[in-house]
Amino acid sequence: MFNISERLLLTLWIGGMWTVGYIVTPTLFHMLDDRMVAGRIAGQLFTILSYIGLLSGTVLLLAQWLKSTGNKLQNWRLWVLLVMVVIVLLGQFVIQPMMVELKSAGLVPGSHAAASFGRLHGISSILFMVNSLLGLVLVIFGLGGRPLASPGGR
Repeated sequence: MFNISERLLLTLWIGGMWTVGYIVTPTLFHMLDDRMVAGRIAGQLFTILSYIGLLSGTVLLLAQWLKSTGNKLQNWRLWVLLVMVVIVLLGQFVIQPMMVELKSAGLVPGSHAAASFGRLHGISSILFMVNSLLGLVLVIFGLGGRPLASPGGR
């Protein structure tokens, strides 16, 4: 039962990331004429996804910690989950509030605020891509089983 719950959480989180980030958001910007509306919808979806990630990631991290035998610091899955949760925290509670503040000040093309917003958006996009790729690694290799490289080269 423990493994099934873990798989469901991982599927919800990582599947949501890939769906929202690489299918829904590009579709919104392609189909909607108003980029501000598309951005608001995408932003709300990413916020929901962040909370799903925080909940799922925390539960999966705790489960990995409890299941891990021996030196827990050698469990690569534990480290991947920790990095992913930290990325979500940075995105949701550091980068997003800064972007909201810049938007509320007004984003006039060519302004300092617009340039800063663009940089933060780029950083946010890179972090999202890193997280989605790390999540894919967990989906491919699973949350259990042997480490990627076992001692003794076997």
